[in-house]
Amino acid sequence: MKIIEGHLALEGNEKVAIINGRFNHIITDRLVEGAKDAFIRHGGNEENLELILVPGAFEIPFALERALASGKYDAVCCVGAVIRGSTPHFDYISAEATKGVATATMKHGKPVTFGVLTTNSIEQAIERAGSKVGNKGFEAMTGLIEMISLYKNL
Repeated sequence: MKIIEGHLALEGNEKVAIINGRFNHIITDRLVEGAKDAFIRHGGNEENLELILVPGAFEIPFALERALASGKYDAVCCVGAVIRGSTPHFDYISAEATKGVATATMKHGKPVTFGVLTTNSIEQAIERAGSKVGNKGFEAMTGLIEMISLYKNL
């Protein structure tokens, strides 16, 4: 049986964007740092990495749609943080961000990863932005790198 899978190595010529929802920037800044670190550690050229800032997670799909439609990027890593509060706002934002990213990804057929945290507390977000549970921005970028490689083999 032939197995087709991606690898965690970049050639160095891949053009990648990170889209970051700035809301909860204390958390999301760490996610961006993790994503950038993963990109460089796996052979990416920092000159080919761009950061697109949007106000919050809800706006990520709109920027993703434009970034993918532009043809400038081989792949996009989306990061952000939605932290549950005392109203249903969390549910709406989380659902729409997820649905919007999936829709844009399917429309354009390019590798995209979803590193948007959806946590019940600020403590959980901190744990996922580089403390106890690792850095989900780093994980989202490594997933993207693997998908870039896989797309080349499909």
